[in-house]
Amino acid sequence: MTGFAQVRRASGQGEIAVSLKSVNHRGLDLHFHLPPELDAIENDIRTAIKGACARGHIQVQVTWTRIGGGTVGLNKPLLATWLAAFREAMEIHPFPDQQPDLNAALRIPGMLNGGEDRELGEEFVQAVMESVGEALVQLNQFREREGEAMAVEMRQRCQAVAGLAAGIEGIRAGATPAFQKRLREKLADLLGGNAIDPQRLAQEAAILADRSDVAEELVRLKTHATQLSAILDETGEVGKRLDFLLQEMNREANTILSKTGGLGDLGLTITDMALEAKSEIDKIRELSLNLE
Repeated sequence: MTGFAQVRRASGQGEIAVSLKSVNHRGLDLHFHLPPELDAIENDIRTAIKGACARGHIQVQVTWTRIGGGTVGLNKPLLATWLAAFREAMEIHPFPDQQPDLNAALRIPGMLNGGEDRELGEEFVQAVMESVGEALVQLNQFREREGEAMAVEMRQRCQAVAGLAAGIEGIRAGATPAFQKRLREKLADLLGGNAIDPQRLAQEAAILADRSDVAEELVRLKTHATQLSAILDETGEVGKRLDFLLQEMNREANTILSKTGGLGDLGLTITDMALEAKSEIDKIRELSLNLE
């Protein structure tokens, strides 16, 4: 699910700003943007996020603005190395009027504050992790609000699927007479007007009706719809369970479509309703990909 959170916190070594931005993704995909000084605690931040989020493409940005340290330090050896590399590149590939870009040089990690080789204290690391924890709470609150809205729509579409299944059940009751009529017409053409044994006609119609019966598929489809609504009422991770359940619902709808081709007008009506059910299932599935 999408979401955004930002937390700022002052510490003895400067101001910490933590930003989390989440967009939809089938799994948990983390991308970090940290100052080099915080590389040592990236795994701690990663572990904290994994404990709070199961899905989403999450951009993690942490900035650290130092205060109280006097003037900003310049990493002169790094700057000299960069300028030497620039001049060497110009000798190999000369470009007219090309000059070193100081702004680009100052954006190189470690170029500024390079003279301050201060270790991160436990208090500072704790402040960063507390900021990450607070941002995760905000992010999940944002995502929960969106998830609740999605769940409402999913329940409505689930009810629509159950209603369509019930409608198909009602139409199915008239399937056997439709088969008998279809058989009678075909046999009459084949026999050239000769009499048709009513018992044989009934047997053939029963066989065809059994092969095309969708009673079991309708029962399973309605059961899955009930299960889906129940899962949406649960807490915790539900996304992967919904994925599996919706695959089963889609399979039942496809089977219904494949079995109702010989019912004439009744078959066309059932086909339209089954296609509508498939459309609702697909829309639920699209929404479910955003849920944890």
